[in-house]
Amino acid sequence: MEKNTNNTSDFDINSLIKPYLTRWYWFLISIVLAVILGLLFIKTSVPVYNVKSAVLIKDAQKSLGAGVDDMGVLGGLSGFGGMSTNSIENEVEVFKTKKLARDVAAINHLQTSVFSNQEFQKRELFGDTSPIIIHVINEKKNKDFPTESFLISFEKNKVSLRSEEFNFDQNVEYGRSISLPFANIIITKNAAFDKEKAGKIGDELEIDFAPLESAASNIQKMVQVDLADKDATVINLNIDHPQTDKAKAILRSLVDSYNKDAIVDKNSESHKTKEFIDERIGKISVELGNVESEKERFKTEHKITDLMTEAKINLESSADAKKKQLELDAQLELNNNLINYLSKQNTYQLLPVNIGLDNQESNASIANYNKMVMDRNRLLENATPQNPLVQEITQQINSMKRSVSESLNKNKVALQLALNEYQSEQNKIGSRITKIPFQEKLFRSLERQQQIKENLYLLLLQKREETAISLAVVAPKARIVEPAFVGDKPVAPKKMIILLASLVLGILLPFVFIYLKELTNTKITSKDDLKRLTNTPVVAEIPSVKKNIAHVIKQNDFSPLAEAFRILTTNIGFMLPKINSGKTIFVTSSIKGEGKTFVSMNLALSLSQSDSDKVIIIGADIRNPQLQRYNQGKNPGKGLTEFLYDKSTTVDEIIFQNPNNVKCDIIYSGTIPPNPTELLKNGRLEALLEELKSKYQYIIVDTAPLLLVTDTLTIIQHADLKLYVTRSNFTDKALIDFANDTMETGKLDNVAFVLNDVTKENFGYGNKYGYGYNNK
Repeated sequence: MEKNTNNTSDFDINSLIKPYLTRWYWFLISIVLAVILGLLFIKTSVPVYNVKSAVLIKDAQKSLGAGVDDMGVLGGLSGFGGMSTNSIENEVEVFKTKKLARDVAAINHLQTSVFSNQEFQKRELFGDTSPIIIHVINEKKNKDFPTESFLISFEKNKVSLRSEEFNFDQNVEYGRSISLPFANIIITKNAAFDKEKAGKIGDELEIDFAPLESAASNIQKMVQVDLADKDATVINLNIDHPQTDKAKAILRSLVDSYNKDAIVDKNSESHKTKEFIDERIGKISVELGNVESEKERFKTEHKITDLMTEAKINLESSADAKKKQLELDAQLELNNNLINYLSKQNTYQLLPVNIGLDNQESNASIANYNKMVMDRNRLLENATPQNPLVQEITQQINSMKRSVSESLNKNKVALQLALNEYQSEQNKIGSRITKIPFQEKLFRSLERQQQIKENLYLLLLQKREETAISLAVVAPKARIVEPAFVGDKPVAPKKMIILLASLVLGILLPFVFIYLKELTNTKITSKDDLKRLTNTPVVAEIPSVKKNIAHVIKQNDFSPLAEAFRILTTNIGFMLPKINSGKTIFVTSSIKGEGKTFVSMNLALSLSQSDSDKVIIIGADIRNPQLQRYNQGKNPGKGLTEFLYDKSTTVDEIIFQNPNNVKCDIIYSGTIPPNPTELLKNGRLEALLEELKSKYQYIIVDTAPLLLVTDTLTIIQHADLKLYVTRSNFTDKALIDFANDTMETGKLDNVAFVLNDVTKENFGYGNKYGYGYNNK
């Protein structure tokens, strides 16, 4: 008998990997299928290539640094800096915008895709490999685009266009508008079609239609934009696509659309700048004219040509007038002194001469007067005053003295008038000089305004010329430094990765399936499962029997089933009492369908194989009789129920020969009673067993399931050994807890488990060595 032992780590490992090892062929089949599918995928997949391009974006700091001038505030108005950028990250995001993707889709007619199905491959035709070009004129509002492809076939100058999805089938002409349920299109021949390059494309093509927004979204997902280096202004553009011509066209169109938008933005800015400059020039010219007019009016009102010159002249005039005034004061003083002297002197005295008097007439009169006085004095030396000559000259002297006096008085009056005139002029000049600071303040304010307006006017004129030049000169913002080129090797499908993934998937799928199956399996599958759930010994594993094989063992039977029951009979021999006859074995289970009747019958047949042993089997499950099915459908007559119910019924009346073995007798269950529990407890069963013990070495009792009814527990004390039958992949693990509880509470003793219906891969030892000597 096999004893239950404590679980070891080796046992745990073996039990863990056993479900996988027993299904090794699953892994082999899965790996082979996965690799075949991987090879088919590689064979039927269209190679995907990586198409690259690189563009250089103008650096704002460099382009602006060369043209900066003193008026830095207006340095960007000319538009020369408009084609550069301050942040290269912004330009990367611009390349990713849907607006550019939408332009690319419209330019290259990417709302439609033409495919050719040849040699298990769906190949896209584009550019010079497509015989037709499909133009989407406009999309119809609120109409859904097709989810399935249109089919197009060619016939001379006409094409046949059809779709099962839209129930559409028409012959259309090239260059004519076609109204589809979702859009209006025109189909034209491709003048650039290269038949040799296109290869074999067949007579029927597939066409996929997509809305413009959807096509733009696909381009956005397709194009990869990143910086070549964080310190550079070079942007890398990448596309992974099976149609390399299409990928190249997308990259070229993307750069062209980017430059076009940049030029439009730049020219729009320049136009706005020019309009602003023209407007400001008009306003500044008016303001400058007003300042000039104000300056002219100021000079006219103040009679000034040049303020500084006028101030200098006034100062010089004031100094000259002051000097002249001093001279006139001196002359007037001399003149007055001579008048006073002339009035106080004695007659016939000489007058002073050469004293600085600036009057020729007075000086001449004084000189004549002094000459006549001197002549008279010479005459008086030789003659008397009464001398006629003396008297005559005396008269002349008196007359001359009056002339001198009149001349000095006239000179006095003239000097006084001149002095007054100079004094008045001095006052006027002084008044003009005092007004100069105020006039200078006003004039400087006007001059300052004039200078500001002039500088701003000249600057705006310069910017207007620069803006006009920038409008005339159009340079791309993004310069292509690496034209679009295709990588040497396809990036997909990656053959080794696909094969490796197929291999891993082939291993993983059965592993996951088995793991999930084991994880969710609540049924007992093997003896190891049963031994982990209970400490009660497991005395036998009964193999699963196919439907076309006999379910009962025969005489001299060496089948796996017979060998399993021989092992069972051997193991229970160690648990039965050492008596010569009447060894009573109760066979029970938790629920219906676990195979207790099958085990009971075959155990009885196995024990009856010995020449000396006589065996009887009793159908004690009187609620659900099952032994009758081994009687080949014949009515056995009276059974256990009749014996228990009718005291007049003898034991010999209910004993029948087992149709499968003459040395094995059988007592069938009989008629199903209304009160099976009371019948089993009435004492008749005990008397039956006592009588049978003297006639049979082994008494096998097929009892009712313990979990469903209490019938078995009422008679369990009559058993020497209780075989508790469980069924692989049928008995729930929770039912073993019920069996353990029943044993722990003392309701069952001397119990052994039998695992029924075990598949070959779940045998503990049988799977490794087989049963019987004739097992091949």
